[in-house]
Amino acid sequence: MTAMDIGVVLQCDPPASSVVALAKQAEEAGFSHVWTFDSHLLWQEPFVIYSQILANTRRVRVGPMVTNPGTRDWTVTASLFATLNEMFGNRTVCGIGRGDSALRTLGYQPTTIAELRDCVHVIRELARGRPVSYRGTEIRFPWVRDGALEVWVAAYGPRALALAGEVGDGYILQLADPDIAAWMIAAVRAAAEKAGRDPTAIKFCVAAPAYVGDDLAHQREQTRWFGGMVGNHVADIVARYGASAAVPTVLTDYIAGRQGYDYAEHGRAGNRHTEFVPDEIVDRFCLLGPVEAHIEKLAQLRKLGVDQFAVYLQHDDKEHTLQSYGKHIIPYFAAPQPRVST
Repeated sequence: MTAMDIGVVLQCDPPASSVVALAKQAEEAGFSHVWTFDSHLLWQEPFVIYSQILANTRRVRVGPMVTNPGTRDWTVTASLFATLNEMFGNRTVCGIGRGDSALRTLGYQPTTIAELRDCVHVIRELARGRPVSYRGTEIRFPWVRDGALEVWVAAYGPRALALAGEVGDGYILQLADPDIAAWMIAAVRAAAEKAGRDPTAIKFCVAAPAYVGDDLAHQREQTRWFGGMVGNHVADIVARYGASAAVPTVLTDYIAGRQGYDYAEHGRAGNRHTEFVPDEIVDRFCLLGPVEAHIEKLAQLRKLGVDQFAVYLQHDDKEHTLQSYGKHIIPYFAAPQPRVST
C-alpha cells in the first residue's frame, strides 16, 4: 500500500481567518487533508471557509467530516464541491454520514440509510459531471469538465457499515481503537466483496483526537468530549439493535451511564456532559502521550490497512501537536508498508 496519510480535523469557530491559518500550518507540517466539522448552527459555514483554505494552500485536500443529506439540497452540496474543484483543481473530498449535531440542533433526526445511499450517488455523479435522476427529473451540471470527487462514508452501525462497503470510495471511523477498527474494517470489506467490489479499493480513514505531551491526566480531560460524541451514535445503534453483537461490546457497554447530551458543548474540551466516559475509553479512542505512544498506535492501525489518520485538534495545545506530528510522526509514516488483510 501507499504511505499512510495524516490529516487534521478543525472546527469552524470564528474568526474564520484562524481556521485558514491552522490549515496553512497543517500543510506546511506535511498534513495531507484538512477536514472540518459541518454543523452550521454550532460553527460557521465550512464551504465558505474551504474556498479560503484552498486559495491559501497548494496541496492539501479539504472536505467535511462529515456532512449529511439533510441540511442542504443534495444538488447544492454537489455544486459546492464541483465549483471548488473547478476553481482549485479537484482538491476536495466528501465525508458524509446520516447526520448528528447538524440535524439534531434543528430538531431533526438523522436521515435513513436509504436516503444516505441515494445522496452519495447524486452528489458524486453530479460533481463528476454525470447525469442523475433526482426527484423524478434527469439533471446534470453542464459546466463541469473533468470533475472528480470521492465520497467517504462515516459509519458505526451494521447497516451503515454495509453501505460504506457497497458504495463508498472510502470509510471513516471516528475512533482510534485498533481492535474496534479491525472489526469495522472487516465489516466494510465483507460488504464490499458481497456487492462485487474490490475490498482493497476502499480507502480507510481513522479519525480521533491526538494530543502530544506527557501530562496524561490533562490530555484525558481535554479529549474526554470525544467519547461523548461517539456515544451519541452508539446510543442510536443500541436503541435500534439493543446491546447485542451488532457492534463490539466495548462500544455499547461504556454508554450505560450516559444521561443525555448538550449540543451547545458538542466537540468542546471540558464538555460537562461527558463525565460518564471512563479513562479507559479515552485512552482507547484517542491518541495521547509522547510521540512514541502515537507512533506505536498508528503503526497498529496501518497494519490493519488504514490509509489515513485524521487528527481531531480540539484541545488547548493545537500548535504544539501540529508541530510534533509534522516533525516526528508524518515523516515516520511516509514510507510505504505492506498492507495486511484482516
